[in-house]
Amino acid sequence: MRVLLIEDDQILVDRLLPRLQAAGYAVDVTASGQDGTWLGNQENYDLAILDLGLPDAEGLDVLRAWRARGRQMPVLILTGRDSWQEKIQGFSAGADDYLAKPFYSEELLARMQALIRRRYGLLPGSLCLGLLELDENTQEVLIEGRRESLTGQEFRLLRYFMLNPGRILSKNQLIEKIYDTGAEADSNTLEVFIARLRQKIGKEAIQTRRGQGYCLVKPE
Repeated sequence: MRVLLIEDDQILVDRLLPRLQAAGYAVDVTASGQDGTWLGNQENYDLAILDLGLPDAEGLDVLRAWRARGRQMPVLILTGRDSWQEKIQGFSAGADDYLAKPFYSEELLARMQALIRRRYGLLPGSLCLGLLELDENTQEVLIEGRRESLTGQEFRLLRYFMLNPGRILSKNQLIEKIYDTGAEADSNTLEVFIARLRQKIGKEAIQTRRGQGYCLVKPE
């Protein structure tokens, strides 16, 4: 899952970033409303976390610009403004959720998970596909009663596969979802992660479609 965080409070960013990464998110960060507008229009994010009080733009203007361009990723607003009138303005501009500062990181993560599940039409609980079950809290996979621990990259990769079962995903799509913008990535590294996942969930679970990418099939 790839997330865009637009926040100019560096102390808050320093607190949130490791928590988000530990939860399995690839995170791009900017303090600029203009840069955030551009990134949200150019990149395929699963969710955006948007502060309203930015130094160079109003957060609601950033949100309106995204929606005007047809960008539909869920947007969670972070702000010190918590009056009901301002919340209505945020929802009217196209926000999906609203979290007032100060807040606990655990609540933010829970709200993010709820928004992503809603986007993919999933019910609360573990992510399941046939005999395959992904525990998003422990970042472990359960297959036929056997529990396997996952590295951070393996967890990100398997979660994206399980959110898109039966769909052919290109190498570029997969790399985009498991790495943030500043990370170095290549297709050879991706193939290593896929090989490791196959060892843990079954060699036939992730199929290679030559010239197209990879596809997760329902384990029987």
